[in-house]
Amino acid sequence: MNGNRLVVVGNGMVGQRFVEALRARDSRARWQVTVLAEESRPAYDRVRLSAYLDGVSAEELSLHTPDEGVDQRLGEPVREIDRERRVVRTVAGEYPYDALVLATGSYPFVPPIDGATGPDGAGGLRRGVFVYRTLDDLDAIRDHARGRRVGTVIGGGLLGLEAVNALRLLGLDTHLVEFAPRLMPVQVDEAGGAMLRRYVDDLGVALHLGTATTAIRPGPDGGVGELVLSSGETVATDLVVVAAGIRPRDELARDAGLSLGVRGGVQVDQNCRSTDDRIWAIGECASVDGVCYGLVAPGYAMAEVVADQLLGGTATFPGADTATKLKLLGVDVASFGDAHGATPGSLDVTWTDPATRSYAKLVLSDDARTLLGGVLVGDASAYPTLRASVGGPLPGPPLALLAPAGDSGGAGVGIGALPGGAQVCSCNAVTKDQIVAAIDDGCADVPGLKACTRAGTSCGSCVPMLKQLLAVSGVRMSKALCEHFDQSRQELFDLVRVRGIRTFSQLVAEHGRGRGCDICKPVVASILASLGSGYVLDGEQAALQDTNDHFLANIQRDGTYSVVPRIPGGEITPEKLIVIGEVARDFNLYTKITGGQRIDLFGARVEQLPRIWRRLVDAGFESGHAYGKALRTVKSCVGSTWCRYGVQDSVGLAIALELRYRGLRAPHKLKSAVSGCARECAEARSKDFGIIATDQGWNLYLGGNGGFRPRHAELFATDLTTEELVRHLDRYLMFYIRTADRLQRTAGWLEAMDGGLEHLRSVIVDDSLGLCAELDAAMARHVADYADEWRATLDDPERLRRFTSFVNAPNTPDPSISFEVERGQPVPSTTRRQPVVLGLPTTGGTGLPTTSDGVLR
Repeated sequence: MNGNRLVVVGNGMVGQRFVEALRARDSRARWQVTVLAEESRPAYDRVRLSAYLDGVSAEELSLHTPDEGVDQRLGEPVREIDRERRVVRTVAGEYPYDALVLATGSYPFVPPIDGATGPDGAGGLRRGVFVYRTLDDLDAIRDHARGRRVGTVIGGGLLGLEAVNALRLLGLDTHLVEFAPRLMPVQVDEAGGAMLRRYVDDLGVALHLGTATTAIRPGPDGGVGELVLSSGETVATDLVVVAAGIRPRDELARDAGLSLGVRGGVQVDQNCRSTDDRIWAIGECASVDGVCYGLVAPGYAMAEVVADQLLGGTATFPGADTATKLKLLGVDVASFGDAHGATPGSLDVTWTDPATRSYAKLVLSDDARTLLGGVLVGDASAYPTLRASVGGPLPGPPLALLAPAGDSGGAGVGIGALPGGAQVCSCNAVTKDQIVAAIDDGCADVPGLKACTRAGTSCGSCVPMLKQLLAVSGVRMSKALCEHFDQSRQELFDLVRVRGIRTFSQLVAEHGRGRGCDICKPVVASILASLGSGYVLDGEQAALQDTNDHFLANIQRDGTYSVVPRIPGGEITPEKLIVIGEVARDFNLYTKITGGQRIDLFGARVEQLPRIWRRLVDAGFESGHAYGKALRTVKSCVGSTWCRYGVQDSVGLAIALELRYRGLRAPHKLKSAVSGCARECAEARSKDFGIIATDQGWNLYLGGNGGFRPRHAELFATDLTTEELVRHLDRYLMFYIRTADRLQRTAGWLEAMDGGLEHLRSVIVDDSLGLCAELDAAMARHVADYADEWRATLDDPERLRRFTSFVNAPNTPDPSISFEVERGQPVPSTTRRQPVVLGLPTTGGTGLPTTSDGVLR
């Protein structure tokens, strides 16, 4: 082409990707690049937009990389394209071009709902009505949500579920309205939608499916008051987020006389060139064969095509990979290829596991040899391999592909079965052959592969396959905790212990890089706490803690906190029981006896926590560490003290063990139990460590838990004396704390251990590694140095200052928190709660079905 002036309109993800691709290829700097952006922020990761409300900063989401060869103009939208003079106009002036690339993206579609527009709203919308597109949108939603209770999302697709999660993060009771009869109708089939609905129902989201919003009625203040649905139902709400789809931003092209697609968008050919051969369009604003793609992968592919074309290449658009994998509301959901089986003659193979709430479907060709597509809900670990296999032969038997996945990315699914041309990373069009070539050239870890091939740098869903390819290529995998530390958790533990490091900043300065992240900060906080580095909220340690540890309490779904005093072994005096009752009454707290023989007090506001704990501490209680990755409880039956079958004092031992290990910070929470006989009333074998009494002493069981996949503990030793038992437990717990991975429970730790239980026995009984003296000393230090965190908090006025709902009004309660009464107790106010109705007569005013003799049947 003649000339060298390139103007790019738009600086979203695709526009930024195009500029990077062009600059990487243009070694002779043939193009002078000007970027004109509507937003005042440089490009950021819209795929992770919701993370912004979960604490991720705008800087962390930024995709911008400074380039001296690019003149970037933020906050300067293009108003007009003059094709005859080849200039674009902004409010600041004119920019001539020899080539023009439109990357204007899309805008949120707001259906013609009566009352959606109104006074005082942004973009012509009624106050309280928002779209979900930019960081500014999220800022506006967050500001409006303060002090309000209920939010509603219109739209049950990918973006709608992201918006639902955002409103829940803001502490709002959330409704979702979707016109289709199921969630994510474009991506998943009916059965997958039903499984997804079970997950969303459990989160307390009120679903209104198969209905449309016909009107938004104002409240007393003129803002949003309620929705009217086509079903006749009304939904009272304080805030509405419209996530009903997107439309291409094609107004500049339309006004300039360029041809548009049938459904909008700039009409382009396979070179992504418009009907003006000086103008290209990429991303969501481009219409290829009449289709506009609202996903980042096709946009990235277009960006690469145009970068190649502008430098004399012949690349063409290879077609769109519309596969998606996301974790929505904590649930893995994936679809790929012909997910709905639209191909004539296609066959469906499905697998459903109600126990783990997993659903999977494969769509096969009529001869059952070629994979055409599929849907995964609940367990999507096989997605990378399956997506890469679309259009080719099945990499394994269908039922093996659908079975629960292991580390290989699916039972029976081998990475070696994939052809070399299979795309491992669809976002960046990287094939298996390209990744293998990069490994052969010396890339020895995932970060190296990302840098060499760009695989895994967008949505990240292909990272498990990168690890598999490294493994099958004989590369020893890095155990780096995260990008800031090359060491594993175990290695960091040893560094902190041996070198006496007491702060995160010292550790990252001497042995890491950067400022840390949400992976390494909590891990180091746990390590420091395990090694006795003092009060967990002093100094910089406060910024390292997980959410619950910030206020030494468990945050609940409505933004209040629960208070859990320690009740060792479940034993409590009448006087202490009365104090708990008085505290619950005076602070209007919901009260519940837990499965771990403790009493939970729910509904405490942040500013109430010190006053509640002052009364509990004065009565002799201490923190139960329900908020930390620490010992929770040692449950017990009444044992030989009361039970005619008991053979040992299970209560006495449980109390002694709970007091010995209280406050012990670990990679994951720890639970224990002591049963006074083989009848096992305390359920000891479902715990991280469990003890069952015998006539001769105690049997010790290790490595069980009641997590996502419950596992019984294994018998470790029999007929132990109390002294032997405690010595084994001391070493077991300290060895686990020293060597386990982050967030690894004892069951997984023991299962992954080479040699399993026998190796553990050789370490903590036979002292095969020469560690026993160190482990014993570490536990002795913990026992000697233990101090109750809440007593330490109450004794320090400076530490108490953090317990406020509002920094500028420390004594003002959060107005968004309110309660109603259910079964005589306060529960969060919400419109979504429905009473349990069993369809039987009730007596006694309890609301529970009974027979004439008053016994629940």
